[in-house]
Amino acid sequence: MERKQNHGLTLRHQSRFKRIRENYELYLLILFPVAYFVIFKYWPMYGVQIAFKDFSASKGIWGSPWTGFENFQRFFESYNFWNIIGNTVYLSLLNLVIAFPIPILVAVMLNQLRQEKLKRFIQTTIYAPYFISTVVLVGMMFVFLSPSSGLVNIVIQLFGGKPILFMGESEWFRPLYILSTIWQETGFASVIYLAALAGIDPHLHEAAVVDGASKWQRIRHIDIPGIAPTIVVLFILAVGNLMNVGFEKAFLMQGDLNVDVSEIIPTYVYKIGIQRAQYSFSAAIGLFNAVINLVLLIMVNRAAKKISGNGLF
Repeated sequence: MERKQNHGLTLRHQSRFKRIRENYELYLLILFPVAYFVIFKYWPMYGVQIAFKDFSASKGIWGSPWTGFENFQRFFESYNFWNIIGNTVYLSLLNLVIAFPIPILVAVMLNQLRQEKLKRFIQTTIYAPYFISTVVLVGMMFVFLSPSSGLVNIVIQLFGGKPILFMGESEWFRPLYILSTIWQETGFASVIYLAALAGIDPHLHEAAVVDGASKWQRIRHIDIPGIAPTIVVLFILAVGNLMNVGFEKAFLMQGDLNVDVSEIIPTYVYKIGIQRAQYSFSAAIGLFNAVINLVLLIMVNRAAKKISGNGLF
């Protein structure tokens, strides 16, 4: 009996090695992504324990004394806790509600164009801003919105208005952030939906045209349901990244006059961790932020699977 079991195990191992040899190209292809995630994503998780310690560079991670949840408690009891959380959530929700649906609308409209040259021109035009770095983008905003020489303020003065300090006033921070995000990222996001629209069976549209369906009816009953799984997956990813609103642009747009609305978790972590060298405190804030994102991801994924049957896992 034992011989038969050992023989069966040997055959399974041989067949497994045979499959690996036959498909070694695929294993080599996946080797580099796996190595990337292990080295840059999983191995750094070793340093998460800093959030529960009073970290000292001279003592190292293991040598630093444990403090438990003291760093988390310090953050929760800080005077600007609710302001930072509110700014982060509000800016993220605005970005999700306003910026997320626009690429879908753009992709659906582009898909209805029958003039290929015009379609390619529009795609190239809206896709090009994606390649502009965030630093250059914010620099362009400072130039165009300058109260003394900016093009926008020059136009405002031509119509009898007064110059506006767009990059300094608090009420303009969020609109400018969202509008610049839409301008820069809509083209790239719409490419994903255009690829999903290209996978829809053209015979469905032909049959709908024969039945007398209008363009709006075909969009509503064929295009939107056809890309619904893609929309759900990207929405789940967007919600799972809700608290990680772009640090670089927020930090570059931030100033003394608008810090009351522009101070978000990523910028606060940078100031505490890099500028003030409070590594344990900043690690605790970052871990808190990551846990919130994970909880949101799991909740939204579960809700999406129940409602639409589509999800990440």
